[in-house]
Amino acid sequence: MFTGIIQSLGTVTDVTHLGAQARFTITPVRDFTPYQQGESIAVNGVCLTVETIRGSAFVAYASAKTLEVTTLGSFRRGHRVNLERALALGDRLGGHLVLGHVDAVAEVVRLTAAGQSRIIRLTFDPALAREIIPKGSVALDGVSLTVNDCGEDFLEVNIIPATWQETTIAFWQVGTRVNLETDLIGKYVARMLSPWREARPTHPPSITEDFLRQHGF
Repeated sequence: MFTGIIQSLGTVTDVTHLGAQARFTITPVRDFTPYQQGESIAVNGVCLTVETIRGSAFVAYASAKTLEVTTLGSFRRGHRVNLERALALGDRLGGHLVLGHVDAVAEVVRLTAAGQSRIIRLTFDPALAREIIPKGSVALDGVSLTVNDCGEDFLEVNIIPATWQETTIAFWQVGTRVNLETDLIGKYVARMLSPWREARPTHPPSITEDFLRQHGF
């Protein structure tokens, strides 16, 4: 489990393709050693396992499914990535609970300057719309961000100067594809409410305090 606070940028220094699978050698900008073989590291928001260690670099394997549902399949030598080591019990939870399990790939469609910040709009699969809410949390390429605005197929986030400088967001452009993970709590709430939504598909229930109280919430 992670928190969405990027600890270092990294560079993909080698890629070995194994049919529909791949192994990546990644070198962090900041020293992450000593690694533990088998530990989890989030690479652009994707939880990968350290297989072997090569000095300050680590090697991680990505399955065909991982390459299919994330942006890792586009990695080449020199690609810059966000890195975060797994959260330890007792660590500060500076962002939000992030699993490193990508839900979809989103695409940048607009970047707008707003003072010293930048507002970025991305589009995503409308099937995830109910898990994204204004002022809720979302992880984009592993970065914990707050949703400023959202609709059925888009969301907007505000990027402060520190985040711009310390993550790969500085390299984003219109058309950039990024890994999207929705909020863990939102997933469970959506799952718990799904029986009532499915029971009235043409007349979605109005979610009120009385409705939640009547159904045990």
